[in-house]
Amino acid sequence: MSPLQQGPSALPESRANLREWTRRFDGVIRQAGGRTVLYMVWPESYRPQAFPDVSASYRLAAEDVQGILLPAGDAWVAAWRADAGLRLYGPDGFHPTVLGSYLAALAIYGGLTGASPLGLPSRLELRNGRRVEVTAREAAITQAAAAEALR
Repeated sequence: MSPLQQGPSALPESRANLREWTRRFDGVIRQAGGRTVLYMVWPESYRPQAFPDVSASYRLAAEDVQGILLPAGDAWVAAWRADAGLRLYGPDGFHPTVLGSYLAALAIYGGLTGASPLGLPSRLELRNGRRVEVTAREAAITQAAAAEALR
């Protein structure tokens, strides 16, 4: 599998580029024995109205090549339906917080494995000894949101 990602791609010309380059890369990926995977991200925090366009762009690109969609952006929307106060954006209004990264990872895990993200651990110890952790409540909400987005 070879994941592709091109930023939000909400604008019509960005959607066209995403679809075109996905098709181009898909040929090379398939020749190498792989399958194309699209990692759907999210728009900047000041453009929440762009979420549906981001979702459509990535879904269309994945459908164009019968690829796999990793719907992280859709999972963010589902999580906010459960709790609008979740802090998924980092200070720059685009890159994710630890919680936003955790939620994206849940969508990636489920999309790549076909397994449910429900019940996955809410803490991880990295090789450098650093711990990454979300609260049990946040884990439950984000796992349910990722599962919803993957359906």
